Amino acid sequence: MQSRSLVPQTPGLKLPIANLRSVFRPNDVERKLAKLPARDHENLRATYERMLERGPERFQVKPSGIPEMESLYEQLPNFADALDDVKRHVALSQDASDGIEITPMLLLGPPGIGKTHFARQLADLLGTGMSLVPMSSMTAGWLLSGASSQWKGAKPGKVFEAIVDGQYANPVIVVDEIDKASADAQYDPLGSLYSLLEHDTAESFMDEFAEIAIDASQVIWIMTANDERCIPEPIMNRMNVFQIESPTHEQARCIARNLYLSIRGDHGWGRRFDEEPADDVLDCLAELAPREMRRALMTGFGNARLAHRGSIVADDLPRCGNGKGRMGFIQ
Repeated sequence: MQSRSLVPQTPGLKLPIANLRSVFRPNDVERKLAKLPARDHENLRATYERMLERGPERFQVKPSGIPEMESLYEQLPNFADALDDVKRHVALSQDASDGIEITPMLLLGPPGIGKTHFARQLADLLGTGMSLVPMSSMTAGWLLSGASSQWKGAKPGKVFEAIVDGQYANPVIVVDEIDKASADAQYDPLGSLYSLLEHDTAESFMDEFAEIAIDASQVIWIMTANDERCIPEPIMNRMNVFQIESPTHEQARCIARNLYLSIRGDHGWGRRFDEEPADDVLDCLAELAPREMRRALMTGFGNARLAHRGSIVADDLPRCGNGKGRMGFIQ
């Protein structure tokens, strides 16, 4: 692999180190393109031409040092074990030309506790991109590996799109709700994971649409699930499993406070509001799942603004008191 140091501009990361890594062989693409009939397979032809135009090299990035992660531990206190694992892998990649090799992670826990948010924060921390693959979709069987070009409306899968159409050789790919993938007699929607989760076989991953070997060995895999009993044992054995508990009341208050500060700081109108939320507002928010907190806070900010106040009170929030915020949520 030819590489040289680069510094791509990535939000949230000060000085990522980047090499260029080839993710496919252009000669393979040229041979496939030359064999296509002149007037058939227009989508496949366009895919090959796009691959050749963009070239095979993608950024392979990692932090230039062990990053400060205190803010993540504060934002995601119930993900401490998973964050510890990430920190270990980042430490191993320092002072060496190696990329980050993170063992695939399975985050087990109830809905709405922040599993997908964790993945987005991890992608920001590492300086790479993120792609979400919702396995509860009716078309989940084709999402990862693509559909054969012989089928009408076929296209490449999410792995191909994340690497070949994306900027990075090592994106974070989140397989969301892997336990809800439904297999049928003709196709196992999780079948491609058997090779993708093994470093050696992932180096020559074959998308069923493009039929070109893609280097997916650097992908950082995060799976989320509510129930591990629906996940095949061979796939479970390829991952580090982290049981994510619902946050305690104090952890939930901390998450709510950080979310308040984040929303306030990210919007120009935030300066109209108090720098810190009231204790009773935090207590109310702590009763919600982390997924619901942002919606509740946005409702609260809006209701407070309508009342010409710079402070959110508990009645401004859904499910608290008898305020107008109650109208915003389905129970």
